[in-house]
Amino acid sequence: MLFLSYIVDVDTPTYGNRNKFEQIKKSSISEGDIANDTSIATTLHVGTHIDMPYHFYENGQTIEDYGADYWAFESVLFVAIEPECLVIKNELISKLDSIEDNSYEILIVKTGICTMRGSDKFWQENYGFHPDVYDALIKKFPNMRVFGFDSISVSSFAERMIGREAHKRFLNPEKPILLLEDMDLTSVDEQTSFSKIIIAPLRISKSDGLPCTVFGFLNA
Repeated sequence: MLFLSYIVDVDTPTYGNRNKFEQIKKSSISEGDIANDTSIATTLHVGTHIDMPYHFYENGQTIEDYGADYWAFESVLFVAIEPECLVIKNELISKLDSIEDNSYEILIVKTGICTMRGSDKFWQENYGFHPDVYDALIKKFPNMRVFGFDSISVSSFAERMIGREAHKRFLNPEKPILLLEDMDLTSVDEQTSFSKIIIAPLRISKSDGLPCTVFGFLNA
């Protein structure tokens, strides 16, 4: 097993770097208190997180609409690509077109930007995905439930208008493919073989996004 998600801390980047994760010590043993007690202040779209349809649709699904079995994936498609520009389209769709098996439940795409997560480029010039990628996934893979990747958002910060359309396309409540953003894919490549993926989102009611822990199970 390995983690495919990041630990959240005060240095965790966010989309456009507009929000910061804060830890507030309410009591401290080192200062004479009986116990350590910490509060947090954060956007729910922090670190490795899932975008729910409610993020872009008032009538969109939230965590209450998904059972426990939704978050376990035994048919995993992993793809590594070399992006041609900040909005990824043809280079991914062409790879998807060449795949014969249409039973996959989750797609994970490594763009390589995870290696730049400690730099400003990670959020200033992040890769996004064209809305047409959704159409290709729906057409090719009828069981697809989640689209995960190592970029901080499906929306490139430099191309936010097309990024909004991508969010709306993927999160359409009638046939959503949930977005798993900012995955830690630094230790995997196309030689990695997954037997299972488990996503464990924080179960916070009526939320538009949820930080997640993601577990990857490897084939021997």
